[in-house]
Order: sequence, then C-alpha cells, then structure tokens
Amino acid sequence: MDYMYFQGVPDTQTLSGVLELHKHVFEGSELETEKLKEKSNLIVFVAKDHERVIGFKIGYDYGNRTFYSWLGGVHKDYRGRGIAKELMSRQHDLVKSMGYTKARTISRNEKREMLILNIKFGFDIKETFTSDKGKHKIVLEKML
Repeated sequence: MDYMYFQGVPDTQTLSGVLELHKHVFEGSELETEKLKEKSNLIVFVAKDHERVIGFKIGYDYGNRTFYSWLGGVHKDYRGRGIAKELMSRQHDLVKSMGYTKARTISRNEKREMLILNIKFGFDIKETFTSDKGKHKIVLEKML
C-alpha cells in the first residue's frame, strides 16, 4: 500500500484512477476535472495498491485558515483496513503544517461509516441543512 499526495490536480494516470473510484464510491456520480482545477490550494491524497487507486481524500482552502475536506472514499474491496483513517490523518497533519487551524467537512447520515470516522477524529457537528437536491447534510468542524 502506497500513500501519496498532490498539490493541485494529480498526474493523468492517478487522476483517472481517482475519477473512476469517485464514480464507484458515489454511485455513478461523475467528478469533473474542471471542478478540481477551480479549487484554491487543492490537495489530493491517494492510496494505491500497486498502480491502482483504491482510496482518495480531496480538499481545498476554505478561507480564514480553514481547510475544507471535500471528497473521499475507499473502494469497497479495501474497506475495513484503516485506509480512510490513514488518508484523513495524513491530510490533517499536512494542512496543519501548512498553517490551517481548522478542518471542515459536510457529510450525510446515509454515509454512516464516514460520519462515525469524522466524529472519532474529533469533528463536532455544527449544523444541519437540506441541500437543493433535498438531501439532509451535516456540517462538521474540528480544530487542528
């Protein structure tokens, strides 16, 4: 298992693996490369099994020394091995070293494994809201 990160959009092969895994994790939803390019101080962490991307954690600058942990997931065949925990830990260590003082994320009740991981990692629930698509969302933050 190899872990690495990219500041900005990753190389073509890694990006392709992230996009494919995103579609797997988010039930067919496509992540547009242009959306990645728009983000300020984009940081992409990946976990690879040989050359295959099997986990990712993507975030960007949210302003006011806050890092927004945006998207992440692990391939179903690799879950339960601590990969998401390792990706989150590495992300938080890096952004803290870069001067960020807070991490923020938004989760959904249906994604319980991620919600529980966030709470175990010290995130506090700050608020909830209903998205434009009618999905109930949970806003979480933690001090780094």
